[in-house]
Amino acid sequence: QVQLVESGGGLVQAGGSLRLSCAASGGFFSYYAMGWFRQAPGKEREFVAAISRYGGNTDYADSVKGRFTIFRDNAKNTVYLQLNSMKPEDTAGYYCAARGSDSANDTVTLVKNYTNWGQGTQVTVSS
Repeated sequence: QVQLVESGGGLVQAGGSLRLSCAASGGFFSYYAMGWFRQAPGKEREFVAAISRYGGNTDYADSVKGRFTIFRDNAKNTVYLQLNSMKPEDTAGYYCAARGSDSANDTVTLVKNYTNWGQGTQVTVSS
C-alpha cells in the first residue's frame, strides 16, 4: 500500500501562488492514478484535480480550471499541485489521494474511488 505525505501549504494573499507536493512511498508510484481534493470546515471533501498514471491526462474542477495545474514526476514519486491566482474561497485543507489503476489513461475524480489518502496540508488565502 502506498503512503502519501503532503507539504507546501501555508498562508498566502489573494492573487498569490503556492505549490503543494505529495510524496509517495511503499508502492510502485507509476501504477497509481493520483488526485487532489480539498475540504473546508463544515463542508464535504471536493475534487480539485486528477492525473493519470504517466501524466498524459488531467482533469480539473471548474472552480480551479485555468488557475491550478496538477503534474507528477514518477522518478521522484511525487505529484504536485500548482495553485495560481488564488482566491479566499480556495482556503481549505488539501489532500492527495492514490488509486491503483490498470489503465494508463484514466483519471479518477470521485472521492469514493480512491483507496489511499494523505494527512492533508492547510492552505489559507487572505483577502
